[in-house]
Amino acid sequence: MQYTYRTSGTCSRVINFDVTDGKVHDVSFIGGCDGNLKAIGKLVEGHDATEVIELLKGNTCGYKNTSCGDQLALALEAALAQQAQ
Repeated sequence: MQYTYRTSGTCSRVINFDVTDGKVHDVSFIGGCDGNLKAIGKLVEGHDATEVIELLKGNTCGYKNTSCGDQLALALEAALAQQAQ
């Protein structure tokens, strides 16, 4: 299922992604550091959503208390919670 998540506290504004059978696919960010965010999408492609959450949750960016990776983890948590309903 395709999801769109509006980020908070980061340079990126939106994350689009898919979670199918618990696996992360087609991650794309709007805004933010283009090359780094494309790399995150490639690195998490096909990985288990819960593993990606464990790896990225709590990661910070500079003085901010969040990061694009952390926002992806929060987005995945929300998607998994929605799927569980």
